[in-house]
Amino acid sequence: MRLVVLGGGESGVGTAILGKEKGCDVFVSDFGKIKESYKEVLIKNGIDWEDEKHTESLILNADVVMKSPGIPEKAPIVKKLVEKGIPVISEIEFAAPFTKAITIGITGSNGKTTTTMLTYHLLQSAGLNVGLAGNIGKSFAEQVAEDKYDSYVLELSSFQLDGIINYKPHIAIITNISPDHLDRYDYKYENYIDSKFRITMNQTEEDYLIYDADDEAISEWLQKNKTRAKLIPFSLTKTFEEGAFIKNNTMEAIINQEEFKMETESIALEGKHNLKNAMAATSVAKLMQIRKATIRESLSNFQGVEHRLEKVLKIQNVQYINDSKATNVNATFFALDSMNTPTVWIVGGVDKGNDYNELMALVREKVKAIICLGVDNKKIIDAFGNVVDMMIEVQSMREAVIMAQRLTEKGDTVLLSPACASFDLFENYEDRGRQFKDAVHNL
Repeated sequence: MRLVVLGGGESGVGTAILGKEKGCDVFVSDFGKIKESYKEVLIKNGIDWEDEKHTESLILNADVVMKSPGIPEKAPIVKKLVEKGIPVISEIEFAAPFTKAITIGITGSNGKTTTTMLTYHLLQSAGLNVGLAGNIGKSFAEQVAEDKYDSYVLELSSFQLDGIINYKPHIAIITNISPDHLDRYDYKYENYIDSKFRITMNQTEEDYLIYDADDEAISEWLQKNKTRAKLIPFSLTKTFEEGAFIKNNTMEAIINQEEFKMETESIALEGKHNLKNAMAATSVAKLMQIRKATIRESLSNFQGVEHRLEKVLKIQNVQYINDSKATNVNATFFALDSMNTPTVWIVGGVDKGNDYNELMALVREKVKAIICLGVDNKKIIDAFGNVVDMMIEVQSMREAVIMAQRLTEKGDTVLLSPACASFDLFENYEDRGRQFKDAVHNL
């Protein structure tokens, strides 16, 4: 079988290694530059590769093509493959048949990294032999090639789900759905919603779908469409005979007639959205039959995820918070909602079709000044120019942090929560978050 891998990053190189091990004729092609460290791995494994081009004669003879999630369906080479009827799949689809491990698949517009890390933390603390992969950490395919784990927690983006045909997780989670990446879905929200729900399309009666019952898009989809999976809802406002919910400041999860309770104030992660993430992860832990004491301990000592409402430093009684991972309006909504002090908000970047009106009430209530950090800030200025007392445009993170310090008084918070992608001024959201932290440490 000829396997062509488009994209020589983590998922691409991992897929190439697994393909080679399973006896495929493997070729890796990247339109950009492949990092030296990945080139070395390919050479060491005797895998053919090219970069800075796509040679059609070497690609269009594939039996199957694994496309990295970053490559859009509209890319010319992908269109040609589809026209020829060659299956174009994701790493998850390619690797899953080669493992007997149980997979827990987690998707959603926001909260999926925190929920993934928390679920992994719960299962690992319980002594399960569990791997972590998907959008995060080491390539799933490469871990399958090494055959080390009995179960995997996978963070799955809509792009990875677009590339599945037969894959099904034993336990699926949809944390929430809000407009994001619409540029990849012809600007149609319903296409993006359908993409998320691909996570459950192959599930059977023996599988589970854990979902946010407070989420409008999820509830509407479930009313109109069927999944065979057993449904396990979670909610901040409703209660269930089976599911997870909050009642009298206590989180309760009732699953397979077993009840788990924990006071919400004992949960390490703060904010309402994190209670949802905790309910989702606890539901998985209950399904995996983890002891109550272990779940309680894990929820109370979990440290959170870098670049997601990460407390950086307190300087002159001003708290600096790095929420660089907030690349859409909905994520920033959660961040602003959890602020309890006057906030100087650093926002901006590459807009993915944002509607800032959703943030209006929170900005009026919580934000004293806005610092726009982006190449084009017009939309943000139009939205909030008359709402806050102070609006400043800057061109570097260092400048943003220095200005923020000037605008704060004791007891304030400086929040980096961009609501946008980072590619105009930074390599990625991690680079943006690190630059913020460095600038704060240099104040």
